[in-house]
Amino acid sequence: MTLVFLEAADDELSRQALTLAESLGGEVRAVTVDGPYAPAAWAAAIVEAAGDDDIVGPGSDRGNEVLAHVSAQLDLPFAANVSEVRGDELTRIRWGGTLLEEARLRADRKLLTAAPFAFAASVESTQAQVLAPSLDGAVAVVDHVAPDTGGKVSLADAKVVVSGGRGVGSAEGFAILEELAALLDAAVGCSRVVTSAGWRPHSDQVGQTGTKVSPDLYVACGISGATQHIAGCKGAKALLAINADREATIFTHADYAVIGDLHEIVPAITAELRKVRGS
Repeated sequence: MTLVFLEAADDELSRQALTLAESLGGEVRAVTVDGPYAPAAWAAAIVEAAGDDDIVGPGSDRGNEVLAHVSAQLDLPFAANVSEVRGDELTRIRWGGTLLEEARLRADRKLLTAAPFAFAASVESTQAQVLAPSLDGAVAVVDHVAPDTGGKVSLADAKVVVSGGRGVGSAEGFAILEELAALLDAAVGCSRVVTSAGWRPHSDQVGQTGTKVSPDLYVACGISGATQHIAGCKGAKALLAINADREATIFTHADYAVIGDLHEIVPAITAELRKVRGS
């Protein structure tokens, strides 16, 4: 038997986890958890409910964290971001989707999370047993405080993102990106090297260890195209890359490419937009 942990019965990634659980064969039962988020306490409730069953969860941040706690409590190996299971052999998606890992899970029980969008959701929703974990002494999320964006568009919600990398040159160099973003009602993002240099705050970082974005248009200015950054922006419907290095990796992912100095090209785009709009 397999127990599948759902963040919510109608959540897309949770329904994909249900598809993975069904692919293991045998009976599948679903649980969800009520109350404030407390990963260790949630994991304890899932462990108790599962008995000796295999356990599958969604490949979300929360699903992976809860299953990691389940793994620690059961002292069993845990495989995250699984895209296929063949007995005790499985395929995992690694490095932001750039690597497929063939692995063998050496355990009597399977603890897995489904790689996002590797499975078709088999049902719209499902009935799930609701668990109410004990929060006595548990570390739990008690409140969410939204960041002060100063009225600016957030990275996660933006339809357009104008992002800068090492090629911008300095914190002051982002002024031309800010100007273009204002015209496009866009958010301003950056690569990890920019936050490491202290030019922009971490909240602006796009990438595997930053914010994952899926705008209609992603404008990458002076960004080389490291794997970790591509993992954060690969959800964009269209990617425009501006870079002076014609060999930059970003161009292999771009829908549109402009080879040249971003300090000349970005202001030229801004000027043309102002002319078209008559402003």
